[in-house]
Amino acid sequence: MKTLQLVIGGALLAVLSTPALAQTAPPAPPKDGIKPIAEVRVRYEGVERDAPLTDADAVTARLRLGFEVRKGAWSVLAEGEGLVALGDDYNDTNAGNGVEPFAVIADPANLELNRLQVQYRTSPLTVTIGRQRINLDDQRFVGSVGWRQSEQTFDAVRAEGVLGPVKLDVAYSNAQRTIFGVDAGPRESFDGDFVFLGAGVVAGPVTLKAFGYLLDFEEAIQFANASDTFGLRATGAIPLPGHAPITVAASYARQTDAGFNPGNYAADYLALDLGTTVAGFAVNVGYELLGADGGRSFQTPLATLHKFNGWADVFLTTPAQGLQDLYVSVGRRFPSVTALPGLNALVAYHDFSSDVGGRDYGTEWNAQIGYKPGKFGVVAKYANYQTDGFSVDIQKVWLQLEWAL
Repeated sequence: MKTLQLVIGGALLAVLSTPALAQTAPPAPPKDGIKPIAEVRVRYEGVERDAPLTDADAVTARLRLGFEVRKGAWSVLAEGEGLVALGDDYNDTNAGNGVEPFAVIADPANLELNRLQVQYRTSPLTVTIGRQRINLDDQRFVGSVGWRQSEQTFDAVRAEGVLGPVKLDVAYSNAQRTIFGVDAGPRESFDGDFVFLGAGVVAGPVTLKAFGYLLDFEEAIQFANASDTFGLRATGAIPLPGHAPITVAASYARQTDAGFNPGNYAADYLALDLGTTVAGFAVNVGYELLGADGGRSFQTPLATLHKFNGWADVFLTTPAQGLQDLYVSVGRRFPSVTALPGLNALVAYHDFSSDVGGRDYGTEWNAQIGYKPGKFGVVAKYANYQTDGFSVDIQKVWLQLEWAL
């Protein structure tokens, strides 16, 4: 652990000591007019797991329809989302279907207003008000949970701007609109006071960002997730003459209890990811720690959790003893296969253990292959978690077809 802290500390020190500050030019604003929104996604998901739950199978279809009207710096966006389940051999997490013997597949039938926002956008300032999608950085702390069929959005006001060399991002939300849909009862939306703060600078080839996430939930079922988190994130690349550069992403954060959280804890978060290209293969090696203190652990309840700690979703909630995830992934794109445009493949391996107590949790293999013919996207994914005493053995498979206008 000390070695990892020294590595991350060294990376952050290198960023802080870089003298030259640069600012990337903002993207050109979209053109005036009406832009339709139309997306379709059909997916099969199968889950095999050891007792006590029964294996599950789900075929679901999602449709999003809407529009964006833009005039000058102003725009209005409205989008509806509908999801139908073509079978009920799975636990969608919502009550009302009687006893649920099946494993969880968190894609309940749904029909809702997904986004409704007004935006003012200029080169130095963008302000968005209303129900909106918020994806911050790598979505480790705040994200839209894009893998699930229904999306997570926020009733919020967000301001993004530039002040000299500093890029600022400030948002306030009073409602987290969850992926569980309109039939989820109190889990449809969690009210509270949620503040997202970010300030970043570009220092040569490295971007450094300080952030703060203040979460104060009103519902008792979410009190344990009330917290204040402050941290620092650095991303960049190390050039290697004659070789592909090494990309670096390093983060540190400290989380403490807040609001009505019954716990009293202070837990650390550490992450380090190194990537490069070798013989056409993209290789990443990384380590992530969600620490524990006094029987409580670092939690990220607003994150796009499926992106992290294995696709089997064993660790959507951090165990009380914390979590360490040591992983490696190898991916490749195949542009020469013209019959399958956009063909790509990825394989990843995770080794999970606790932060305190020296406990081994288990290991997991992930694999994915996909391609993109025109406006369609085809994806097949697989996850295989093998327990070493935490949870049970789990296998998941996905076959997905999507289309977007």
